[in-house]
Amino acid sequence: MFAAMRAEHEAPENATAETVKGDALDMPFPGDSFDRVVAAEIFEHLPHDTAAMKELYRVLKPGGIAAVTVPSFLPERLCWALSEEYHTNEGGHIRIYTRAELEAKLKATGFTIGPHHHAHALHAPYWWIKCAVGTDNNEHPLAKAYHELLVWDMLKAPAVTRTAEKLLNPIIGKSVVVYVRKPITAD
Repeated sequence: MFAAMRAEHEAPENATAETVKGDALDMPFPGDSFDRVVAAEIFEHLPHDTAAMKELYRVLKPGGIAAVTVPSFLPERLCWALSEEYHTNEGGHIRIYTRAELEAKLKATGFTIGPHHHAHALHAPYWWIKCAVGTDNNEHPLAKAYHELLVWDMLKAPAVTRTAEKLLNPIIGKSVVVYVRKPITAD
């Protein structure tokens, strides 16, 4: 990912990166290591989500900000209703959060809750299709066509799909993003 960012001149010339394998419940970093953390679509997979939230809190520096994303309630609920396989496969989603529940758990961990928004509205129908035709059925004509639309949208970012997603995000955004801050001093 970092090499691709550098090739597109999206990473500063003097920036470095390394890949580290770890466990969300026991990250291989000292406490107070990071100014910014992105925890994207992980908590819905973990039996011990609050333990992982505590670990996120531990590695974030005081005053640091984290962006936490999980699947949005309504799009996720529809996926679960359409497909047993979607949420019972090994490593799959084991819970559905409301935004209020996610924020309450993060607040109980010690975070100060900031703004939120929804994202990826155009991805929600893709997953509904996948759940309806089979999560592994990538060759189904409807799933394949919609996937091609998503790839086209990601590569070309045409105004029509960008506008549609912006308008649909609050309603069917596949993900909810909550921004949290680790207080500078403990409460």
